[in-house]
Amino acid sequence: MKQLGQWIELPKIADPRGNLTVAEQMKEVPFNISRVYWTYDIPGGAHRGGHAHKHCREVIIAVSGSFTVTLDDGKEKQSYMLNLPYKALFVDTGIWRTLENFSSGAVCLVLAEDPFDESDYIYDYNDYLAYKSCLK
Repeated sequence: MKQLGQWIELPKIADPRGNLTVAEQMKEVPFNISRVYWTYDIPGGAHRGGHAHKHCREVIIAVSGSFTVTLDDGKEKQSYMLNLPYKALFVDTGIWRTLENFSSGAVCLVLAEDPFDESDYIYDYNDYLAYKSCLK
């Protein structure tokens, strides 16, 4: 089975004063980073995501706490538990993503290839399936 997401091990520099992790564009992150955003204070039971991108690739990191990312290519779904700040999930273009099961205090950091562009988003799942069928 093809993996829909790809794990990226980020460097973890251990230090008695506290650990440090770094992510560099075109090194650990396989693209130039144009936008960085994070979500936090997510209420219990809430979801984030619920969309796909036509062009923008992303790397998702749980910098604090944990949450589940479910990826869907229109044929199969795979879920990934993010709970380590040095383990990131690469999400390619054309993959539907949903984030859920956020622990208390969870912070989700996203490194995005492109600046925000509303036309890059597909928000309706049926529109997403139609988009995927046109790519064949």
